[in-house]
Amino acid sequence: MNNNSVMIICGRESVFIKVMVQKLADIGIEAFVCSVNTNVINGQWDRAGLITCYLDAGDQYDSGFIRFISDKLAATDKKMILIGEKENSTHLLMEIPERVMFKYFLKPLDNQAYADCVSSYFKNMSAGAVKKSILIVDDDPTYMGLVRDWLKDSYKVTMATSGIQAIKWLASNHADLILLDHEMPVVSGPQVLEMLRSDKETAGIPVVFLTGKSDMESVMEVVALKPAGYILKSVQKAELIERLNRFFLLNRFE
Repeated sequence: MNNNSVMIICGRESVFIKVMVQKLADIGIEAFVCSVNTNVINGQWDRAGLITCYLDAGDQYDSGFIRFISDKLAATDKKMILIGEKENSTHLLMEIPERVMFKYFLKPLDNQAYADCVSSYFKNMSAGAVKKSILIVDDDPTYMGLVRDWLKDSYKVTMATSGIQAIKWLASNHADLILLDHEMPVVSGPQVLEMLRSDKETAGIPVVFLTGKSDMESVMEVVALKPAGYILKSVQKAELIERLNRFFLLNRFE
């Protein structure tokens, strides 16, 4: 589990930053300041469980730095709080993926609201409330409901009854994994996979096929599409949960 510490990335350590650090210290949360320097941030990254980017008036991060932060957050499963004025925050909000953005505060900052937000984040982490998100795509609502009931205690589960519905949902939401039915009417599983891979926003989401056919020819047809894996629909609850837990464990840094 991540440390209950906050890295505050800022251009300069102003009095406002010192107040933020003290406010967090008052509720027992360590905060430390890092300059906008990739080497410095890299060296201190493992100390933090949550990242705060504080933008002073006129501050602008270039695309390379934003990409660096986005990749680090995604690779280590951490979240970011952004603090800034609307004028200089828009670009960063557009570039940072929604799945790694925890909260956005406009300046002038309400320090108590910020401290409460940070405290809530770490409490949720401790309670396991920050769950991986799984999207199940299947034209059989009964089967989806069964799988959702199996997984809902361990994961945040969303269901889509068609590939088109799944694509529309992903336009404004994020999934850490997609369980995709291989055989669906209108738009098949392989066609959905192709659409996902053709869009840069969804290309990186791992897809595991659900298939009702276990014969060698059918399995090889599924494997040929190079998904993140495949699961037979005859799988039982304990095995499915164990396989998903193992998948996320093995892929936690990807």
